[in-house]
Amino acid sequence: MGLVRSRLHKLKVTGGKTKIHRKRRAHELGRLPGNARMGARRVTSVRVRGGHFKVRALRLDTGNFAWGSEGVSSRARILDVVYNATSNELVRTKSLVKNCIVSIDAAPFKLFLAKHYGVSMENKKASAASAAKDKKAKKAVAPKFDVNKASASLKRKWAFRNKSHKMEKAIEEQLKMGRVLARVSTRPGQHGRADGVLLEGAELQFYQKKLDSKKKNKK
Repeated sequence: MGLVRSRLHKLKVTGGKTKIHRKRRAHELGRLPGNARMGARRVTSVRVRGGHFKVRALRLDTGNFAWGSEGVSSRARILDVVYNATSNELVRTKSLVKNCIVSIDAAPFKLFLAKHYGVSMENKKASAASAAKDKKAKKAVAPKFDVNKASASLKRKWAFRNKSHKMEKAIEEQLKMGRVLARVSTRPGQHGRADGVLLEGAELQFYQKKLDSKKKNKK
């Protein structure tokens, strides 16, 4: 029997059996889940009612992530799935679903801070080691901006912006480590994308506590 979303096969509220007086309808059709996971991008399209198409993601490795307090968004690499409120099985299989918590590459956001505020988050020793690893593995090295080579007019802009600019300490620590926590806000099985938002404020504290308690339980 195929997947159906009709209630004809369900019992009534009173417990009685429903008499099925008609065949199944195409609009009651159910489909298998896409089960989007981490990996090199693989997407398929599914024809739906009205001749429209849904984009079903099977594998994804990047997404557009918004930094709300700074009003900027950037394409970043998804490094790992770290938490899912539904089930730990979805964390183990690295499944990308709406509202799952992922850790993403901090490089695009470091670049934004360097260009917009003149703030360098680079750890020289760590960055040199990672650059050497990337060269060996022949990976694409993330673009960098040298703060010391800025013009006088740009430095004046930075000084003006930094008067009113404040950054959360928890986010600053994450940026220095090179990984930032984010929440996926799109539905990869429906839109074929894994876009989201960076965790900030109370939401970030909440999920950091959850992750810390998971680590303690493992020990």
